[in-house]
Amino acid sequence: MRSRVRPPSLKDVAREAGVSHQTVSRVINNGPRVSVATRDRVLAVIAELGYRRNDAARALLTSRSRTIGVIADASPRFGPVSTLAAVESAARKAGYSALVATMSNPGPELLTDTLGKFTERGVEGIVVIAPRVPMAHVAQETSADLPVVMLSPGEASHAGITVFFEDQEFGARLAVRHLVRLGHREIAHLAGSQEWLDGQVRLRGWQAELEAHRLRPGPIRYCDWSGESAYRIGQEMVVEGLPTSIFIASDLMALGFLRALYEAGASVPRDISVVGFDDNEFAPQVHPPLTTVRQSFQTVGARCMEILLGLIAGEDVDTTPAIPQLIVRGSTAHR
Repeated sequence: MRSRVRPPSLKDVAREAGVSHQTVSRVINNGPRVSVATRDRVLAVIAELGYRRNDAARALLTSRSRTIGVIADASPRFGPVSTLAAVESAARKAGYSALVATMSNPGPELLTDTLGKFTERGVEGIVVIAPRVPMAHVAQETSADLPVVMLSPGEASHAGITVFFEDQEFGARLAVRHLVRLGHREIAHLAGSQEWLDGQVRLRGWQAELEAHRLRPGPIRYCDWSGESAYRIGQEMVVEGLPTSIFIASDLMALGFLRALYEAGASVPRDISVVGFDDNEFAPQVHPPLTTVRQSFQTVGARCMEILLGLIAGEDVDTTPAIPQLIVRGSTAHR
């Protein structure tokens, strides 16, 4: 039996013509910003290789593919996984299917190659879930001919990239404001990894709210988002002397911290008030139930699709950040 020869792809045309896949896409779609010489060279390579658009790409010209591409951080942690699930669910509710590619700290070449494959599949737009600094920076520097919405806390939109996020910095401020209103003046912070934009913006929120109340920042310690790292730091803080209150950058870290307090015989909230972030499913189940900041991943997913569909339609879009909510439970009390 004769082996089947793979038909030439858009990537093959780009390589033979010595141009990017975006340039080939522009030529095929009669797009702007392509010189006559480059267009002629690409068309000659297309003819030489016998390249043909696939059905999905052809559907993009004649109607709508009802497909989006999603590039997501490959981390198994709560935030990225929940965001990906929310975006995929929102796409289905809008009548779209999602092609998903997960990556850990991708470089420009991998991201560009993935965008090219999405283009070949005829996606109408792309969502990039970039909670970590390296991925966000690479995405910001990579161009695409399709509408792109990037979910990346604290980042700014620019030509070709529309950024949307939930205002986690404001969420951190809500956490600190709650402790201040309870009479606490010594408010420590257990920060998440600063390689993550989530960790950076939550740290900024803690600092900003303390400054607004003219309070000196309490002790700050850095974790890697794991409960185990927070547990170890909790043990150290018990020995050093506990502050009256602490804002912890994730509920999982708060769980590890609470374990260290329990083993040392410290009482929450009598000895220390604790506020977490995320409102993970176990937050109301621990003892005492955890006061925390609730993120609405469903809202983020729905707004993300709303923005992307608006961009596809050429409409003005509203990228006002989503607002988190403070959930008060038993782990905080008046000083």
